[in-house]
Amino acid sequence: MLSVAALTKRFRERVVLDDLALAVAAGEYVAIVGESGSGKSTLLNLIAGLDRPDAGSVRIDGIDVAALSDTERTLTRRAKLGFVFQAFHILPHLTVLQNVELPLVLLGAEPAMRAARAAEMLAAVGLAGRESSMPAELSGGELQRVAVARALVHRPALVLADEPTGNLDPDTADVVLDLLAREVRSRGAAGVLVTHSHVAAARADRVLRLEHGRLIAQPQGER
Repeated sequence: MLSVAALTKRFRERVVLDDLALAVAAGEYVAIVGESGSGKSTLLNLIAGLDRPDAGSVRIDGIDVAALSDTERTLTRRAKLGFVFQAFHILPHLTVLQNVELPLVLLGAEPAMRAARAAEMLAAVGLAGRESSMPAELSGGELQRVAVARALVHRPALVLADEPTGNLDPDTADVVLDLLAREVRSRGAAGVLVTHSHVAAARADRVLRLEHGRLIAQPQGER
């Protein structure tokens, strides 16, 4: 579902990613750990087509993202990707249901269909009955559940999560991490989590460490 080959990214004289390779299958959940500044977020941005590599390719469901035009990359992101951010990025002026519907709105889905799908996903993340709530009425953990529901509502091929529990207390973080892993696996998406937390990474099927611009398999005992 995700295939990254020979990916290279430089910022001036600094090589951030160096001939990096990664493959993630449908239904597989992979964690990438590394110190701050190691290039984890840069890697996610390249996978999502938010930035262009200096060399190499990123294929999502067979589509070479790096070779697309700006418009084509935007359309591919809408259809193929779900993104969970550390800062939630929930729109405060929309209801919870309207926030979750957004990917389907952008894809031109019919109102009845998108409302039904959004309600289904809210129920899946434990927020049934909160459809009409405003974001200001929810806790941080609830907002992150909304973000997970929104990332999965359009059944993306690939789910990317960038430090999704960095702003949460440990108990709430556990709930969100379990939810994200379960939903990725059950819906047959490929999932990539980047984190500095070994506790968060432990829920993944595989853990890789980003060091010196390349991914190294993390021994199980070091998780």
